Parts: sequence; structure tokens; C-alpha cells
Amino acid sequence: MPIPDDVTGEEIDKDVKQELQSLPKGLAEDVSRNLVMVARLIDEDPEGAYGYSRVALRLASRVAAVREAAGFAAYASQKYSEALAEFRAARRMTGNVDLWPVMADCERGLGRPEKALDMAGAPEVQKLDKAGQVEMRLVAAGARRDMDQLDAAIVTLQSPELASNSVQPWTARLRYAYADALLAAGREGEAREWFAKAVESDKDGSTDASDRLAELDGVEFVDALVEDDGDTDTDSDSDGDVEVVNSEAPEAKSAPEAESEPAEDSIDDDGQDDVDDVDDLDGDEDDLKG
Repeated sequence: MPIPDDVTGEEIDKDVKQELQSLPKGLAEDVSRNLVMVARLIDEDPEGAYGYSRVALRLASRVAAVREAAGFAAYASQKYSEALAEFRAARRMTGNVDLWPVMADCERGLGRPEKALDMAGAPEVQKLDKAGQVEMRLVAAGARRDMDQLDAAIVTLQSPELASNSVQPWTARLRYAYADALLAAGREGEAREWFAKAVESDKDGSTDASDRLAELDGVEFVDALVEDDGDTDTDSDSDGDVEVVNSEAPEAKSAPEAESEPAEDSIDDDGQDDVDDVDDLDGDEDDLKG
């Protein structure tokens, strides 16, 4: 696959660069450039990122960073079985537990929410840093929603991190997930309050909380250049860029669809399928007060 001339391979993280030092210099450079393309495209063009990740994988499949990058590219492309295999391979190579939450989310994508909940109660969760534990809580709540256990999903998200006024990198997503779960349970007033809190903490626009809040308030922003088809009453001024139209709040978003027929993992299971069943994350908090 073609790589722009401005991509040198020097852009990659220093830890990844160190891993690639085990390769011959020319090969390391080729792998680095492909990994840079994965990072550039993974948000806007997941399939393109996936293509570059496969090239890197063919060149250096024994490098953990390459297996991890291939896993994230497959995950972004909703190739959950393949992503899970690559994450397992990377974890075996490094012994690192950081990938545990995204591995559990792959189980959700494969239509196995019960397995995701098993992983949420496994000892590996206690080895995660705070960000990883919050991510695991989000995955567990999603699994509960996959199983139509809305009340359990709400309880799973209730935690000191949710109640804290301190804004952390995960705060907006945690508040957003809680608001969305409340809305799905029909608790619209509480949902509006938490969408507003998500907006306050979402400094980099990682969620669409502001849009969801506007929808709950019955307004929708549309392009003023779009012709009015006569079906909706709109108000606009002559020099405005948007029109405001009345709109009922939509139903809550459904969980991501699972792969219909997942392929067999290309990497053997590392034994994590045998974790004991648990009903929820250890340490779930009681309902928030107030």
C-alpha cells in the first residue's frame, strides 16, 4: 500500500521504536511507516488503517506493538474475532493487562456479553490502573445493557469516579454512559442532568452529549441551506447559519451489533476463557446519594 513521502517512521512512540530495534534497520523503517499510517487513519478511515496494519503484521508478526496495532485496527473495523486474537497474542508476548477491557468489549461485539461480565470480575481488573478500571466498568455496563438489564447497568456505572467533581480523561464518557443508561430506563429527568454534566466535562468533544441534551430539550440544529420540504415549521433569521426546529427526543442508542458469524480466533486462547463467573465488577457502589 502506498505511503506518503512525508511519513518517515520517526513519528511513532519511542517505546514502539525500541521494540522495533530487534528488526533489521530497513525492515524496522518499513514497519514503522505502516504503523504511522495505522495511527493516522484509524479514526477517519478504519478500513484503510486495517490494510496498513496487515502489511505491518506480515513484516513483523513477532513484535507485540505490531500485534496490538493490528488488534486496534481490526477492532475499529468491527472485526472483533480477529481483534481479540491479536490482543491475546500481544498480551501473551508482554504479560500486560492493559488490553483487558478492550478484549472484553470484543466479546460483546461477538455477541457474548456474559463472557465480558466474566472478564469484568476477573483478578486482572485489579491490576489495571484507574483509567483501565473505569473502562472496564463501561464495558460491563454495556454488557448488562446487551442483556436488557438496564437497572444493573445503571448500578454498575455508579462509582466514586462518577460522583467526583474532578474532571479526568474518562469523566465525560462515564457521565455520558450513565445518562444514556438512565434515558434507556425511562428516567429522562435524571438523564438530562447527567448529559449536562457530560457536556461540562467534555472539553475535547469526545461525546455527542451536547446534541443529546438539545434533543431532550426538543430542538434540533439543521443546515439553513437545506430546502424546507414543508413538513416542519422552522424559524430562522436571514443571516443565520442554522435553523432551529422542534423535535422529539429520540430513543436511546442500541448496543453495537455483534458479528453474525465470527471467524475462529487465529490465536489459541490463553486460558482466560476459564475465569469464574461473576455477576458484576467487584466493588460496584450503592446508588448515588442525592
